[in-house]
Amino acid sequence: MSRDLFASAALAQIPKLLTLLDRNPHSPTFGCFDRNFWQYKIIDFPSGMSQEFVWPLALVHSLDLPNNPYYQQESIRNWVEAGILYAAKSAHRDGSCDDYFPFERAGGAAAFSLLACIEAYRLLGLDNPAALAFFELRANWLAHHNESGQLTNHQALIVLCLELLGDLLQTQQWAAAREERLERVLAWQNPEGWFQEYEGCDPGYHSLTISCLARIYDLRSDPRVKVALTKAVRLAAEFVHPDGSYGGEYGSRNTYNFFPHGFERVGRWLPEALQVNDGFLTSLANDCGPCYADDHIVGHHSWNYLLAWQDFVAARPPRTPRPQGRVWLPEAKLLIDRRGSTELYMALNKGGGV
Repeated sequence: MSRDLFASAALAQIPKLLTLLDRNPHSPTFGCFDRNFWQYKIIDFPSGMSQEFVWPLALVHSLDLPNNPYYQQESIRNWVEAGILYAAKSAHRDGSCDDYFPFERAGGAAAFSLLACIEAYRLLGLDNPAALAFFELRANWLAHHNESGQLTNHQALIVLCLELLGDLLQTQQWAAAREERLERVLAWQNPEGWFQEYEGCDPGYHSLTISCLARIYDLRSDPRVKVALTKAVRLAAEFVHPDGSYGGEYGSRNTYNFFPHGFERVGRWLPEALQVNDGFLTSLANDCGPCYADDHIVGHHSWNYLLAWQDFVAARPPRTPRPQGRVWLPEAKLLIDRRGSTELYMALNKGGGV
């Protein structure tokens, strides 16, 4: 299966990202990716999540992808730096940002956009003290902020942010907070392998947590993380459907999200992880993949697909059929029944009964 399917799917979203960006250097909102705010003015604050879009732009600038018209384009580099600086400009004084509501101070939006800004900054080799000061301010806020819901992917994003920024700034100031958050991630993994997302198991965001933990494991060879990843990947393999699609309404957050990057990284030492991605690539090849083109989270999958292309493992194990019969996850209250070419996924966690 060609890794270029990841690249082409991500590249198809770049024109949309550019239309969402205020590219006018004379505008007071230069670098803002929330067009509802800067052009249409139907909201009176910008969504901080939108600034995550700097990362896919930095990746298409840096990666020599097939049919990539953005490679090494100076304008892309300038717009990425403007996006990072607008993330700083639009943040609250404590470094936090809003997402859906004014003064929301959303942990997920702050973590997603900080990770993107750090990675884009590193990728392009920028040198901007104002950006670095903003990174430190937001990291301090994230290190001490606790949201009300249990969303393991947010905790894993924060761990990765603190790890990468500590390395960038050559500081250990977030070491204790990073370890505390990592312990929380590991504690929120159910013995069945899934990570808590609000009230249960959501395969989509489960794959994002795998992506974050895979990066963390590569940065620090923590055996606890390797054990967690092994259980998580083996569980994720259960949610790849016969047509290659993944997840759905039976998860706790009803998502069809799929983040492939972590499976490529884990696949270097656990080859069965690569079979998960090979199944999903089938859905991309057959145009069965879900559409992520809404303005709010189109960036999530763009950068993750590009990283999966970058770190694609060339040697793939042969795909093996999964055993027939039932898989019952009593803690998640999910039932999978495989009979020939038919698979049934039942969410008994949503009011159903046996």
